[in-house]
Amino acid sequence: MTEKRTGYSANEAWKALLKKYPIVEKIEKEGVCRIQADQIREFREPRLMAKWDSSDSLPDVLRKHKINILPDCRTSYVLGDFLLYQKLPELSEHVTQMTHIEMPDYESIDVDNINSEANAIHGLMLSGILDDFLGEGRNDATFNGRMGTGVFDFRVDTVRGVPAEIHVKNAQCEIDGGFENPASVVIMEAKNVVHEDFHIRQLYYPYRLWRTKVKKPIRLVFCVYSNMIYRLFEYRFADPENYSSIELVQTKNYSLQDTSISLEELKEVRQLTPVRTDDAMKDTDIPFIQANSMERIISLLENMYENPMTSQQIAELMDFDPRQSDYYYNAGRYLGLFEKRKEEGQILTALTALGQKVFKLNYKERQLKLVSLILEHEIFAEFFDQMAETGGFPDKEGIQNEMRRLHVCGEGQIVRRASSVQGWLKWIFRLTQL
Repeated sequence: MTEKRTGYSANEAWKALLKKYPIVEKIEKEGVCRIQADQIREFREPRLMAKWDSSDSLPDVLRKHKINILPDCRTSYVLGDFLLYQKLPELSEHVTQMTHIEMPDYESIDVDNINSEANAIHGLMLSGILDDFLGEGRNDATFNGRMGTGVFDFRVDTVRGVPAEIHVKNAQCEIDGGFENPASVVIMEAKNVVHEDFHIRQLYYPYRLWRTKVKKPIRLVFCVYSNMIYRLFEYRFADPENYSSIELVQTKNYSLQDTSISLEELKEVRQLTPVRTDDAMKDTDIPFIQANSMERIISLLENMYENPMTSQQIAELMDFDPRQSDYYYNAGRYLGLFEKRKEEGQILTALTALGQKVFKLNYKERQLKLVSLILEHEIFAEFFDQMAETGGFPDKEGIQNEMRRLHVCGEGQIVRRASSVQGWLKWIFRLTQL
């Protein structure tokens, strides 16, 4: 069977695989289960079934059984209750402005319009940010791309508490950026979408490969570029043969623009923003928000600039399941940023004229405009006023009661969607901390 004939989603395909093969039973009995790429291909292409760069992209059926997946060679994978993801710290620490760095005036890269991981790395190098972060002099790009991992063994922690032993033989890994400076070799994984965590494999497999190739120490950098801010995280493995021994060494944020926003500036936006709607269900066809992360909405806005996407493309870009794609589309629609249009027989999500305008604003103007769009909604305006006056944060029960009063959604949706209100309010006031 091929993906084209079955039309399975990743979740449906894994359900079919778990039904056909005794994967769950074997994991329960032996701790791991090996599966061939050809077995996966019976229902869907392996590349679409085995690469989940953040935990929230895992198919529901794998999450239900606490199953994760690792490549162990080019033609097979190993399944088990492995703990494979590392949580990223929240963006709340100060952003260092690199105002003393003058970007070269190149025509081939627009540092105000970085919308790919490759361009994010170019900007990182041109600005001197990576050199500042590592503090070891100039870093030169020396390698990147896909390559074989070589042969190695490692241990990884599991849900059941018994480490699993994994043998890897020439699996494939992909390195976004490889650099060398006078003191070390640097491996970088870069993202232009914000996630709560990342798959440690993205650093660990390249690390194990390059440990056998160079004598210099290896430094591992995970980079996220989104909303005009570079977030750099350096990690190390305390025990090179233990996947789960990952440790955060340092983290630092950079922006080439002014990121300072004061509470007074937020209050001024509130004063200048009339409340436009109470979001009552009976008066609108736009669902009330069910998307907790404003950072991810901004990531999606950046990636859709001049690049409309299908729901499936959004899901793949953001490591969403298709249902979440709709949630984030509707959140952007709620703010007037996203719309759907039909092009060449496909339904695409695109930026509205307002979305295009917001994208083109500099960092500070963009954040304040987004705050204004949020505060046009009564529930956010009311809680903003309350928080600005008292300094306290509303609890979920208070948010839920206000949602009921305004009839923004059905009773069965209130608890889940209250988390989104809470997330957006936190985002607004966190702007003053950057």
